[in-house]
Amino acid sequence: MLASIISIGNSRGIRIPQNILDQLNFNEKVEMEVRDNKLIVSRIESPPRQGWEKAFSKAHESVDSCESSGKALLISDMIDNDVFEWEWQ
Repeated sequence: MLASIISIGNSRGIRIPQNILDQLNFNEKVEMEVRDNKLIVSRIESPPRQGWEKAFSKAHESVDSCESSGKALLISDMIDNDVFEWEWQ
């Protein structure tokens, strides 16, 4: 299928026919990339940051369980103020 490049404000673009949008189940946003001199337009499989809240909660629980079991974190989550002094200028 041939498509014309058209002016859209200060940009340029192509029109994607509705039947193609329906077949691909595209939403409001898509992922675009250039690979091997070709433009690849893909559906976004999951919304950005989906599941982050659950992952952060799980990580927080993990930290709490480490502290309660006497295990230490690899990197302390608190700044030890005795190690250095701040100098304000």
